[in-house]
Amino acid sequence: MDTAEAMLSVLVVLIILVSLLSNVLVLVCFLYNPEIRKQVPGLFTLNLTFCNLLLTVSNMPLTLAGLVNRGAPGGHGMCQAVGFLETFLSTNSMLSMAALSIDRWLAVVFPLRYHSKMRHRDAALVLGYTWVHSMSFSTVAICLSWVGYHRLYASCTLSSARASNRTQFVVFTVFFHAFTFLLSFVVLCVTYLKVLQVARFHCRRIDVITMQTLVLLVDIHPSVRQRCLEEQRRRRQRATRKISTFIGTFMLCFAPYVITRIVELFPAVPINPHWGIASRCLAYSKAACDPFVYSLLRHQYRKTCSDIINRVLKKQSSQNATGPGQRQNQHQGNSIPSAE
Repeated sequence: MDTAEAMLSVLVVLIILVSLLSNVLVLVCFLYNPEIRKQVPGLFTLNLTFCNLLLTVSNMPLTLAGLVNRGAPGGHGMCQAVGFLETFLSTNSMLSMAALSIDRWLAVVFPLRYHSKMRHRDAALVLGYTWVHSMSFSTVAICLSWVGYHRLYASCTLSSARASNRTQFVVFTVFFHAFTFLLSFVVLCVTYLKVLQVARFHCRRIDVITMQTLVLLVDIHPSVRQRCLEEQRRRRQRATRKISTFIGTFMLCFAPYVITRIVELFPAVPINPHWGIASRCLAYSKAACDPFVYSLLRHQYRKTCSDIINRVLKKQSSQNATGPGQRQNQHQGNSIPSAE
């Protein structure tokens, strides 16, 4: 193992640890807070979290084993099962992000009709479509034996070693990435850019009201006026920063891997094996980023985490306050029969 492979192995280990801990924390917050469970976007977040967790415990360790051993981990049947899961979970997670963007678009553009347009039943139907969509591509790949160990990515994924059906595999690969990555990216851009447009419109209205108020308050202190202007600037930047994070992390993590898969279809173009594994690590890193992008950085999840920590610390402090001697005295007092 050379230096680059050692660094990539360490990177995969870090991604596994961060993804496992962060996604488990999202699940804990979902189970702890009933308000999160009542919200419709919580279903999409829950589905995305389960996909990331399954990808973390099933595919990432085998990629690490393939990188260390420089060969296929496990038998052929196991690799096919893991490759099927990889295709299904990757597609499902992308479509879940697209569903979250549609939910935000409905909430911002149609705030008064949101609860009638997006109910739990509607969210369940959207999730059902994502599962059928993901299952269809995975089933076709496994039935046509287009799933196996790929040395370029050191993982069990879409692969075709037979030259007889190469044309069909090329067509399938192009369609697969067009209806997963490209479709999700287009939905993200259309919905979030519309959300950004509406957010900027509301910011301009608030800015006009704020400036009119500052003009009327001639005796206002300059520091207060400066704080109001700074709040205006932060308000305009906040929406842009959030939208850029949603779209930027999607492109940064998935685009290199998808582009590499498309370029790989042309045998005349050589691809560095280290780059193939690095692009795979970038795609894996999305599972570690999603809990922070969609959940843990939100105020509701931060407050839930704080409540859980405070409850655990309070329980530990109460146990420490009740020493072993005091607990023994309580036990002896409870064991003494009462005199009648």
